[in-house]
Amino acid sequence: MKFTKKSHSCVRLEKDGRTLVIDPGNFSEPDAAVGADAVLVTHEHPDHFDEGRLRAALEANPEAGIWTLKSVADQLTAAFPGRVHTVGHGDTFTAAGFDVQVHGELHAVIHPDIPRITNVGYLIDGGKVFHPGDALTVPDQAVETLMLPVMAPWNKISEVIDYVREVRPRRAYDIHDALLTDLARPIYDRQIGGLAHAEHLRLAPGTAAEL
Repeated sequence: MKFTKKSHSCVRLEKDGRTLVIDPGNFSEPDAAVGADAVLVTHEHPDHFDEGRLRAALEANPEAGIWTLKSVADQLTAAFPGRVHTVGHGDTFTAAGFDVQVHGELHAVIHPDIPRITNVGYLIDGGKVFHPGDALTVPDQAVETLMLPVMAPWNKISEVIDYVREVRPRRAYDIHDALLTDLARPIYDRQIGGLAHAEHLRLAPGTAAEL
């Protein structure tokens, strides 16, 4: 499986000539989802869900579909009938040749005064990859590669470290990192790498790795 990091929380996974894209939001490249056979969206916040990027992907590939929770699906179903699939915690499905399990229900707490929205994470190919969206959801099975929300208004580094410890992946790649400055990256690298008990990695946007 080829993994390509796009900006912020967007990732592209390629296998057997097919492409799965997760969370092409407005912090990611305008063409982040173009070429995808399937797109997964974790929740409705614009840094994860951008309607224009999704429309570009579905218009470029008439066979492409979207799998997402109801709050996002309701905004797209009318424009793309039959191509938008609503999912929730516990669901399983196959998209672009990838086996997907849905984990989680709610976005992490940003502040007690801000109502929580729904959020789901996607476990790919039996634990090969897990993308949690904006939550520290722990799947009920082993994870090989964790997409790690490393910096957000709703987390702090101690929670990030403890999350990796709880999931216990073989490796963790940074995502949700558009707000993390270059000055801070060495601090995050040192503390997560030294304390999380897993290989900690990060890729520049557009860079790929084999998983």
